[in-house]
Order: sequence, then structure tokens, then C-alpha cells
Amino acid sequence: MFSGITGNVLILGLVSLLTDVSSEMIYPLLPLFLTSVLGAGPAFLGVIEGVAESTAALLKLVSGIWSDRVRRRKRLVLGGYGLSALARPLVALATGPLAVLAIRFTDRIGKGVRTSPRDALIADSVAPQLRGRAYGFHRSMDHAGALLGPLLATALLATWTKNLRVIFALAAIPGFLAVLLIVLKVREAAAAEGFLRGNGGFLRNLPRGPMRRFLLILLLFTLGNSTDAFLLLRAGDLGVSAVAIPLLWAFFHVVKMASVYPFGALSDRLGRRGMILAGWGVYALAYLGFGRASSEWQIWALFAFYGLFYGLTEGTEKALLADMVPAEQRGSAFGWYHCAIGIGALPASLLFGWLWQQFGAAAAFDLGAGLAGLAALLLWLLVPAPKRGREAQG
Repeated sequence: MFSGITGNVLILGLVSLLTDVSSEMIYPLLPLFLTSVLGAGPAFLGVIEGVAESTAALLKLVSGIWSDRVRRRKRLVLGGYGLSALARPLVALATGPLAVLAIRFTDRIGKGVRTSPRDALIADSVAPQLRGRAYGFHRSMDHAGALLGPLLATALLATWTKNLRVIFALAAIPGFLAVLLIVLKVREAAAAEGFLRGNGGFLRNLPRGPMRRFLLILLLFTLGNSTDAFLLLRAGDLGVSAVAIPLLWAFFHVVKMASVYPFGALSDRLGRRGMILAGWGVYALAYLGFGRASSEWQIWALFAFYGLFYGLTEGTEKALLADMVPAEQRGSAFGWYHCAIGIGALPASLLFGWLWQQFGAAAAFDLGAGLAGLAALLLWLLVPAPKRGREAQG
């Protein structure tokens, strides 16, 4: 069942699990901390998240290109995780909103530095025909951490302390364990011949051919893929209580965690493009359902169905990207991949929120469904499945 889970893939999965435990012990509580302890308003929370995510998106591109040039992905992975592990728990010492902004900004710098080199290192560390299950395993471990972190924070608050600063300080423990694992257990994969040398600038690393078309289509899909916070807002509108919202969110993570590995492994057998098309189809149907739901049980069913979208696409998209490019360009490819998603995420949420406010929830969800359907059609027409011969070059 777990063939293809090499040492690096296993350790990087555990690193992501521990890092998400650390992160998710803090960030679900951060809005409450900002407003009730530090006296900030909702607008400042928006500033923090906007600055943080934009920074991460740009640095994912830069670090991916750089990792192709220096041939040493582990150093960038270690530096990124290390910076976040150092910065994140400092929220416990924050005395004002600006300090939280600086800490969150530093944390996202770490995420931007590590993400593309890490994804490329996973591809470097596994046989081409097993990439789907490798990325699926990694994403499954990531979702497990996102589930365990809030549960651990809730348990500590319920049984030990009500002081949010203590919870934030304790979040340092899993973060530093993750860094220790990288130092001791992650190995640099054999460098591919022909890695980029010299100064070519960004233009030398622009995506071309099928990869360019795939990324442009992904950007179109992302413009209809707003933040999942709107789904929680919809759940509240349809009667899901404040007490049940965290349970619904945890249930959602369970579905993602349970589905992403088997669907990633299935893409190794059935092909990547078909799995992505199925995932985008699930997304479109789920969004149509969210726009027309009228009761609480429908919301729970839709969250379960929507979770399959992540299972079908998260690991598979990365595996498809790795199939499209030679080893010496993987870091750059993942940089552009994450940058495309980052560029589309902010306008997607702004547009969705405006449509909801002006025309109602159904109109906003229908637009997301329509863009997903259009993106799926373009992917089917314009992006051929990579040939097996090309995949074997990895």
C-alpha cells in the first residue's frame, strides 16, 4: 500500500504534519487574540493575511527557481521551516497588532522559501510512476496536522489553561521537532545533470508549451476558487451552530486526509489529467449544491463531497507538473505553480464576496462552478497527458 513512500517522502510528510500542528494551534485563535487581547479590528486581520499570503506566493516562485540553480534543495527547505519555527511562537510575546503583522510576515517568508524546493525534492526522491502516491501521502500528512493542531489547542484550553499566550508558546515544540527531523533525516537527492547555471533571470524560467497552458488554465480555475471561509459562512446561514462549526471543519479535514493518498496513488495507474478533470467536476457540482442548499444536513453532505475535490487534485496536480518538466527545472515549475495559485486567490475571494453581497450566495457559487467547468473543458482540449516516455525521464 505504501510503496513509493521513500525515506525523504516519509520524513517530509512528518515534517508537514508537525509544522501544521504548530501552525494550527495558533492561527484559528489568532482573530480572537487580535481583537480581544490586542484590540485590533477585522480590517487589520485582513491586512495581515493579505500581506502574508502575497509574500509567500512571490517567494515560492523565487525559491523554486533558485533551488534549480544551486542544486541544494534541502538547505532552502531547512531554512524555510527553521525561520517559521522561530517566528511563529513569538506571537506569545506580541504586545500590539503590528508585532503580529511582523511575525506573520516572517512566518510566511519561511513558507515561501521552503514550499517549491520541498515539492521538487519530493519529485527528486521517488520514481516517476509513484509520484501520485508520494504527493498524496504528503498532503494527507499535512491535513492530519491541520486536524490535530486545533484539537490539541482546544483540549489544552479546556483542561489546562485559558491563556492564549501559553498555547502559542507551546506551539514551538512541534515546530522545532519538525526542524530537527529535517536536519537529521532528510537527504539531498542526487542532483540532475544540466541544472541551470549562471544568470538567466526569470525570463529563462518562464513556463512553455503544455506547462504554460496548464498553469494558465489553473489560474482560470483559481479565479473561481475563493477562500473556504465562505463555505463556513454559508453553513452558518443554513443553521449550523457556532458550536458545530469547528466539528464541521474537522470533519472536512478528515475527508481530505482520508482521500488524498488513495486518489494520488490511483493517478499513478489511471493518469493524472483524468483525475484532475474529475476533481474539478466535483468542485463544480459541490459549488452548485452550496448555492442551492436549504438545510443543515445538506451542508454536511456537501462538505463531505467537496472534500473529495481536494483528494482528487492536491497530490495529482503536483505529480502532473513533475511529469511535464525535466529534473533540472522542477523547482522553477513548482514556483510558477504556487505563484499562479497565489495570484488568483485574492481576486477570487474579492469577486466572490462582492457577488454574494450584491446578488446573493447562489450567484457567487454559480460563478465558481462555471469557471471550474470552463477550466476542465480547456484542460481536456489543450493539455495532453504526458507520454510515459517523458515521465520516465524524471
